Amino acid sequence: MTEQDIAAPVATEAVDDDTRDEADIAADYIEELLDICDLDGDIEIEERAGRVYLSVTDEGDALRVLSKPDTVSALQELTRIAVQAETGEFSRLILDVGGSRDARASELQRLVDTAVERIEAGSTSAALPPMSSYERKLVHDLVAEKGFHSESEGEGRDRHTVVTR
Repeated sequence: MTEQDIAAPVATEAVDDDTRDEADIAADYIEELLDICDLDGDIEIEERAGRVYLSVTDEGDALRVLSKPDTVSALQELTRIAVQAETGEFSRLILDVGGSRDARASELQRLVDTAVERIEAGSTSAALPPMSSYERKLVHDLVAEKGFHSESEGEGRDRHTVVTR
């Protein structure tokens, strides 16, 4: 097997020069991780609203073990640290492995739907479990789409979203 066979192809889409360094460093880091794990995967890079998004996909289910939510969060943090170590700047990149972000977005939608149902049934508020700032942002958007209000409360790992009418 040649080095070319092992390397995951990297596709870049709509990434400006300022974020290319961050994106390339992150993609190289993930590519090395895949090599160490002896996993094949395609890495796609995209920029949305000034934030780098890396998606790792494969043809089968080889990435299944890496696509668990806690694992993706840990890999994302490690990748951010690798970028920061090389650039000296904080990274806000988002990592998706094997469609994990879409799966989590669906789960968040279900949580919001349940919270809204509780409020419509008479509760004054509904607290959601603690989650990352990125996930809380998604929740705030989902809640607003339904015509309700939400606020983040708590500190650190206990920070969560509370939904009200």
